Amino acid sequence: MRIGILGCGRIGQVHARSLMRLADAKLVAVADAMPAAATALAAQTGAEVRDTDDIINATDIDGVLLCTPTTLHYEQIHAAAKAGKAIFCEKPVDMSVDRIHDCIKVVTDKNVPFLTALNRRFDPNFANVQSRISAGEIGEVEIVTILSRDPNPPPISYIKSSGGLFRDMMIHDFDMARFLLGEEITTVFAVGSSLVDPEIGKAGDVDTAAVTLTTASGKICQISNSRRATYGYDQRIEVHGSKGMLRAENILENSVEVATGQGYSRAPTLNFFLERYEAAYLAEITHFVSAFNANETPSPNINDGLRAQMLADAAAKSLETGQPVHL
Repeated sequence: MRIGILGCGRIGQVHARSLMRLADAKLVAVADAMPAAATALAAQTGAEVRDTDDIINATDIDGVLLCTPTTLHYEQIHAAAKAGKAIFCEKPVDMSVDRIHDCIKVVTDKNVPFLTALNRRFDPNFANVQSRISAGEIGEVEIVTILSRDPNPPPISYIKSSGGLFRDMMIHDFDMARFLLGEEITTVFAVGSSLVDPEIGKAGDVDTAAVTLTTASGKICQISNSRRATYGYDQRIEVHGSKGMLRAENILENSVEVATGQGYSRAPTLNFFLERYEAAYLAEITHFVSAFNANETPSPNINDGLRAQMLADAAAKSLETGQPVHL
């Protein structure tokens, strides 16, 4: 598969490194609004530097990775779909549900493969939990618990443009909830506060939040988010079912445990999302390439991106009104 990357920032660099490890994919060209970023990534990978439009319309490129700011996704999705390119789009697809519906229409009309980059589905441990749920190991799922806490909050400048905690951070957890529950969510109830940094509250966002999700059959998911975790990047899930429980714990810097007269101690968690989800990013891009080469449909698709955004919007509305939101 011949690929072009639009956006050579942090996540574009991650995907480029993953592509270099795949024998059945070739990174042909990269583009970025900052020429220096494109030039640097091209030098590292051997790719060409081209304009965005040139990559989208190129006859020697099969698919594009949209690693650009969310505000650019809408136009780039339309252009890439009309050019017949397979599309790998970082989350969120767009901040507007209506605009995502427009994107779904053009992707469907042009019949192009589309993967929404909700990478946590590809985490080896989380994927293992889901496969064992599907195999019936713990019976019927009853309650899912998802804990996601960042080591430190992002800059206030980012907070102001991110769409808020529910759309920027918890959107991954909304998708994970659907992934593990196996049913669509019908009710969302959210609470949130600004406890980590008062400036986040002044910017109109929260930094500490909890959401309860319910399905039509009564299954429950509880999500806890914080922009601060003094002990590192906290990423845990637990699924309780009628026959037992599955749990995926944090990944630590190493697995060595020491016991002394002061008690037991272990290494801290990995401290950054790029380290924590390195394997997931590789598995994600591998799936996209493999699906294209085998003429199969990649997943999660654009409709999964829509559902995650709808849940984020519902959580924001619930926080604002203090009432559950029914989908």
